[in-house]
Amino acid sequence: MKQEYATSQPAFAADYAQALVWEQHCCLPLDPDTRVDELWRYAEAGASFVSVNVGYAPHGIADTIRVLSAFRRHVLLNPDRYVMAASADDVRRAKATGRLAVAFDLEDANPLGGCIDTVQTYYDLGVRTMLLTYNQRNLAGSGCHDASDGGLTEFGRDVVAEMNRVGMVVDATHCSYRTSMDIFAASTAPVVLSHSATRAIHDHERNVWDDQIRACAATGGVIGINGVGIFLGDNDTSTGALVRHIDHAVGLVGWEHVGIGLDFCFAADDVNDELTQNPDLFPPSYDQWDRIDFIEPERLPEIATALADRAYSPEAIRGILGENFLRVAQAVWR
Repeated sequence: MKQEYATSQPAFAADYAQALVWEQHCCLPLDPDTRVDELWRYAEAGASFVSVNVGYAPHGIADTIRVLSAFRRHVLLNPDRYVMAASADDVRRAKATGRLAVAFDLEDANPLGGCIDTVQTYYDLGVRTMLLTYNQRNLAGSGCHDASDGGLTEFGRDVVAEMNRVGMVVDATHCSYRTSMDIFAASTAPVVLSHSATRAIHDHERNVWDDQIRACAATGGVIGINGVGIFLGDNDTSTGALVRHIDHAVGLVGWEHVGIGLDFCFAADDVNDELTQNPDLFPPSYDQWDRIDFIEPERLPEIATALADRAYSPEAIRGILGENFLRVAQAVWR
């Protein structure tokens, strides 16, 4: 699809305050004692919504529920700052009242405990997105770092069907090629790649090929470009690196199917700890840097300006900043 250009492009900075900015994935330390108010950095950067991870591959039900309950309680006890996002209208309400809408996500099917019944439970507690596999094979399918790709399992297909039923967004990030393509084919609702980058721009196994991006868009979904240096380039966290990935995805599927999922980690030291504690989940390519760098939420206005400087129209910039993911939420969340 052809990128939309404006014939006369004013600076978008004046429009940024009116844009609904949506962060599809970020990571707080997965500890019930975490200082959840770190999320307010997104609000100060102009965001109106953030999806916060509450569990991934090493976590079972008990650990995940403890973290989820603590984060949820903090959000509910601070209504002056936060709105628990149960619907797309809640996100619009947060924008209108200067607050931050919060929902949760899961990075793996392991927190389900091998039972699809728990999909509904997590949804009722505020989980609005779940990806099926995190880097390595689990009960649902294969991961992007598996040596062999077995695709989506029968259990994985049941999970996708249950997520469609309850209104949880299906996410193919971190999945193997075949598992992701199986997910796109199996889901009856839009699927997202919540925090991915384009493999044509930087050839890393965690990134996605062009046909995966096209298949995601064909479901009505969105690819959220992440801000992780090792996926954007050689640990490159420049705004230009992120925008190159946005440009490539827009060139493939149009701006209507591209968004932001920075995957910002509030405690970078925790990332290095995870690499050490869970070596099976992360291949050696993750260890070649002294530390993995991230694009921080404060960079969101600069990203908007960079898009304007590249002659994206105001409509396209608003879509990429948040309205595209809002559209998916409107279509999927019950």
